[in-house]
Amino acid sequence: MILSIILTLSTLVTPACSGDGKIQVENQPAAKIDWSIAADKATKSLTGHFWNSSMGYFNYLPGKEDGLDYAFSYWPQAHAMDVVIDAYLRTGDDSYKNFFDKWYIGIKFKSNGTYYNTFYDDMEWICLTMLRLYDTTRENKYLNTAKDLWEDIKTGWNLQGDGGIAWRKDQLWSKNACSNGPAGIIAARLYRISKDADDLQWAKDIFEWEYDHLYEPSTGRIYDSIDTRTGERIDWCFTYNQGTFLGLAHELWRLTGERIYLNTAVKAATFTTSSELCVSGKVLRNEGNGDGGLFKGIFVRYLTLLIQDDGLTASESKRFSSFLERCATTLWNDGCNDHDNPLFGPDWASPDGTVDLGTQVSGAALLEAMSVLKK
Repeated sequence: MILSIILTLSTLVTPACSGDGKIQVENQPAAKIDWSIAADKATKSLTGHFWNSSMGYFNYLPGKEDGLDYAFSYWPQAHAMDVVIDAYLRTGDDSYKNFFDKWYIGIKFKSNGTYYNTFYDDMEWICLTMLRLYDTTRENKYLNTAKDLWEDIKTGWNLQGDGGIAWRKDQLWSKNACSNGPAGIIAARLYRISKDADDLQWAKDIFEWEYDHLYEPSTGRIYDSIDTRTGERIDWCFTYNQGTFLGLAHELWRLTGERIYLNTAVKAATFTTSSELCVSGKVLRNEGNGDGGLFKGIFVRYLTLLIQDDGLTASESKRFSSFLERCATTLWNDGCNDHDNPLFGPDWASPDGTVDLGTQVSGAALLEAMSVLKK
């Protein structure tokens, strides 16, 4: 994870939305939201405002002239492409598919001709998106790139702190939730493709390490990281760490049928959707711009997969899906005023704030999720 970029200069601040107001008319019932249409609008706004067609990647800020070399942030590229994949799977529209190869070439070129990175978690996000591109297209170049990245990611595992994958290559003592949860998901998904028993073991080992060192079983909370030099556990609580841990637990439940994994996923999801550390005003809280702008969208992605699992009880599925619907309704009615050209800031309950790639991706990911859940 790169350091968060907080935009404070007034010249860089973009209103989250502008337009003709909320869907709800005063003293009238709220209009029914067509989630597929809302998802279309949000994702087309993402590609329309952020995609740099000449360079083949997503700009960090909206509304910039196409082709110019604006600020590039590596790991958000994965999540922006994930939303485009969502839209393609939902619609079958080849206009979304046309982004795939351009992005595959563009982000490598922009990263000095390589997909490798100092940050293990950055590579993991790209790797996960490569796997989704492979699942979607069955083109081997995506799978081969994912496998190459996975081999490099595995070098981050070391015995400082009894194991775990380090956050970055030049800082092997810092073991983070953001570098372990996604790595375990990679291993599980590669196992599903190749049936290599080593990959399944990697997924189990990573889960066990994170469970023992960063997970709080009594509550379902995930701690951010541990400094293995001192044993100090950093108590920051972020929605994306919750999401990737429950995502890993869910993947292992699907592969093994062992109930402990599903129970752990449900516990982590319950904490995230109910704790004041993650929720404000009954929706996922504002986690800021920069890196933080992406966090909610990542949690939503993995919670959406969990909700669709037949292993959940009816009450669990309803509770989680109702929570996401409340978040999405709030975002659409209160967090955005222009429903033809929606741009989203970091606060889903307000149209005020700075729009950047991460905040737009999170909002679009939520609406794509709702279109799936409401089918």
